[in-house]
Amino acid sequence: MKPLLKAVQISKNFGDLKVLNAIDLEIEANEIVTIVGPSGAGKTTLLHILGTLDRPNPSPNSHIYLNGTDTTQLNDKALSQFRNQNMGFIFQFHELLPEFTALENICLPTWIGQTAAAEAEEKAMGLLKRLGIEKRATHKPTQLSGGEQQRVAVARALINNPKIIFADEPSGNLDSENADQLHDLFFELREEQHCSFVIVTHNTDLAKRADRSIRIIDGEIKP
Repeated sequence: MKPLLKAVQISKNFGDLKVLNAIDLEIEANEIVTIVGPSGAGKTTLLHILGTLDRPNPSPNSHIYLNGTDTTQLNDKALSQFRNQNMGFIFQFHELLPEFTALENICLPTWIGQTAAAEAEEKAMGLLKRLGIEKRATHKPTQLSGGEQQRVAVARALINNPKIIFADEPSGNLDSENADQLHDLFFELREEQHCSFVIVTHNTDLAKRADRSIRIIDGEIKP
C-alpha cells in the first residue's frame, strides 16, 4: 500500500544557508506524526515544503507525492487548487482574518473552491458545533479567547475534508489546559475525519502520543 505522502530528496537553501539536506520521509493515511528538534533545525521549512507553501530546491531528484500526485510538477495555479482540495493548515497564531466572523473565517477555503455559500455555511456551523463553539459563530477573532480562536482555525483546516493537515506549533500559544484539549481533539478528528496530521511541535507530551516522531537536526532526519 502506497503512503499518503512521500517526500524524496528534499533540500532547501536560503542563499548560502542550507536549511534542509536531502530529506526522505513518508506519511501513512490516518497517521499522526510530529516533527521535533531544536529551534532553527529546519522543522517549519520542511512543513511548509511538504504542505506546498514553499518549494524545495529545483532538482530532477526531488519529489513530493500526495495521494499519488507529484506536487513538484504542478504550476502555481494548479498547485493552489490542489492544496485547497487536499490539505488543511493550522498555525501557532491562528492567522484568522480580523474583519471576518468565526463562521466566515471557517468558510474561506470553500469560497476559494467556489462551494455554494449555503452549503459552506451549513458545514461550517456543523464544525463549530462539533468543536463546541457554535455560540461564537458571529464573533470576530478579537472577541474570542485563544483556545476559541485555535478551534476556529482547526475548523477552517477541516472544512474541505482534507486528506492531511499540517500544523506548525498549534498549541505553542495556548495554556496547558487548552493545549491538552487541542491535542485530544487532533486524535478524535483523526478517527472521525480519516485524515493524517503532520505537526511541528516542541510539546514533548504531544510528541510521545503521536504514532511517530521525526527528529530534525541541522536539516537532516536523525534517529
